[in-house]
Amino acid sequence: MINKDDIQKLLNEALTDGADFAEIFLEDTTSKTTRALSGEIISINDSQTFGAGIRLLQGTDEVYGHTNDVSFESLQTLLNQLKPAFKGEAKTVTPLGDKKPYVYLIKKPHYTISNAERSAKLIELSNIIKTYDERIVQAVAMLLETEQKVWIANTNGLYQDDVRTYTRVILQAVAKEGENMQSAFEGPGRHMGFEIFDEIDCKALATEVAHSAILQLSAEDIESQVMPVVIHNGFGGVIFHEALGHPLEAVAIAKGLSPFVGKLGEVVGTPIVNARDNGTISTAWGSTNFDDEGYPTQDNVLIEKGVLKGYLVDPKNGAKLGLKHTGSSRRESYKYAPVSRMNSTFIENGTEDYQDIIKDTKYGLFAKKMGGGTVNPATGEYNFAVQEGYMIEDGKLTKAVRGAMLIGHGKDVLFKIDRIANNLELGQGMCGASSGSIPVDVGQPTIRVTSMTVGGSGGRK
Repeated sequence: MINKDDIQKLLNEALTDGADFAEIFLEDTTSKTTRALSGEIISINDSQTFGAGIRLLQGTDEVYGHTNDVSFESLQTLLNQLKPAFKGEAKTVTPLGDKKPYVYLIKKPHYTISNAERSAKLIELSNIIKTYDERIVQAVAMLLETEQKVWIANTNGLYQDDVRTYTRVILQAVAKEGENMQSAFEGPGRHMGFEIFDEIDCKALATEVAHSAILQLSAEDIESQVMPVVIHNGFGGVIFHEALGHPLEAVAIAKGLSPFVGKLGEVVGTPIVNARDNGTISTAWGSTNFDDEGYPTQDNVLIEKGVLKGYLVDPKNGAKLGLKHTGSSRRESYKYAPVSRMNSTFIENGTEDYQDIIKDTKYGLFAKKMGGGTVNPATGEYNFAVQEGYMIEDGKLTKAVRGAMLIGHGKDVLFKIDRIANNLELGQGMCGASSGSIPVDVGQPTIRVTSMTVGGSGGRK
């Protein structure tokens, strides 16, 4: 790996032809994926991502290049290929400072765990799913382990490293009865090592996944209608993440591709809505000590009592907007330039018991588990699948339904939230955008939306 003195030499050269900022991002990431299918280990795959990216800026214009050869000579060649993009006078480079310490709380690092130990865990979980019911035809248990080491240096004197350890358990059940086939999924992840199995009851989750898949076999197709929807906690927050979180990223705001452009200080939801993006939660799947430009992550307030308080800002787009960066620059790897992205984004707790919200709903849909969907970040228009849902009738959960799609507009949803419970949970996912795919948390307590369009195929002939 290239040393600090050589990094300084490269940065000294970077601003001689007109660029006014330069950054070098170095990465060494190891990953392992172990997969069990119906009680047997079918694959164990190891991979490594190793390389460097160089970014030059003149104002807010940017060029970026990357290489997997991190020798001084290779990086100098890459730099010389990028420098002609800008013309102008040489700029001053601030000498590199000292690194700030990063927090490392991993109790059971991946390298301390044998393949036999991780395989035994997955076989056990897969068998729990497989043996739950004879109608389970496929039982998947996967373990995804990643350790990302990064080093970041720039011409403002920043010099920082960080280690990100991610572990995620994927559980999936497929059930079949006649021609009817249904599936269910859970994917808990944490910023921790193998101790994830001490922190999360994966056996209970395996049983829950199997139960959900079996339940869907007898669920009825829901009819399309407009109705109140109670969206459960955890991954229910995916709607806020997609339809509201992305439009609050400065990369969208600076381009004018967001319904929230120029809305700071304005009312964007009901007074009970508070939302934030927090990159500092110690073991959260979406957290890091430092962002991918080397700045400490922050706990950023987005919405307070229904009023828009802030965006998620990276330095480049912050310069366009006249806003300070919020420690929100992220990228998948050295192959991508960083942009403003979310970490752990969620609606904050309310004060109610979620069961009381259901009891007070005369008729509607209880979206217990959300699935995937699509969104147009420029407008906030979305549609999301409900993985597990139930009708609410006279304040009680009745029949299970399937095929429900929640359709709407992000900025409208905030004005229709009239009840918020006190059971905040985070759900884990991978978020894709212009700077690649990154680990994020989505989350919320159980909420009630007074009116949503629910799509479905029930009642059709």
